[in-house]
Amino acid sequence: MSTIPPDIAPLVSDLLPLCKALGTGAYAVSIGGSYGKSTFDPASDLDFRLFCERRLGPAEAYEQAYSRLQLAVDRWADKGFTVDGCWVRLIDEVSQEIDRWTEGQAEPENIVWTIWGYHLLTDVYNQMVIDDPHGILSGWRAKLATYPPKLKRALLDRHLASLRYWRQDYHYRHKVERSDAVFLAGLTSKLVHDMLQVLFALNETYFPGDGNTLRYVETFEYVPSGFIRRVEAALYPGTGSHSFHQQYEQVTTLIDDVETLITAGTHAM
Repeated sequence: MSTIPPDIAPLVSDLLPLCKALGTGAYAVSIGGSYGKSTFDPASDLDFRLFCERRLGPAEAYEQAYSRLQLAVDRWADKGFTVDGCWVRLIDEVSQEIDRWTEGQAEPENIVWTIWGYHLLTDVYNQMVIDDPHGILSGWRAKLATYPPKLKRALLDRHLASLRYWRQDYHYRHKVERSDAVFLAGLTSKLVHDMLQVLFALNETYFPGDGNTLRYVETFEYVPSGFIRRVEAALYPGTGSHSFHQQYEQVTTLIDDVETLITAGTHAM
């Protein structure tokens, strides 16, 4: 079990049996999100996870069990705690998907509450373990203790292809000349994400999801000089007449600097 912060310990004790009641067979209960990554703050919500062999059945019984959980969630909301429910996952399905990720065959799942998709390994590797009597989460974490080489290669190939394409694409330059703000806002965010994916793979660190990615970059061995400052400048280019040209220079120079890291980074690891 992980060390549970004292301020949420009573909440966890209250909700644990209600989460467990949503499934049957072997199980594990954890909290993901910012608590799982130890990046939480007073405004963070709690994302409970139940990994189990089977969902509680029949459907009516499951709905009743979840209603009891929701009543407790509402009660804690009145005390100032935000709980984002409990996501029930089947152990066999998660295990199969982990295998696909480690073989470099999986891609992020498009889920409405994510910006760049749901990255399973992020969620599995970064968990505040509440109850794991069958060693389910500990077994998955042990499997992921060494960053998978095939995953690294797949991520580098996928996101470098995007960066190399847009670095040379004339449409990109034309959109800059036309000051197409909507296009450039979307593309800049995409290219920053591609660069981050390359850097996380290069530094053999599981991508942490949509939030607080730049704080991880501070610890990386392989990262362009001034990367955080330059990314922020690219994402917030201002409103001057030359702002999009400056943004373009920031992004393309960053892409070039990321490229220069690839040979050194892949040979050193």
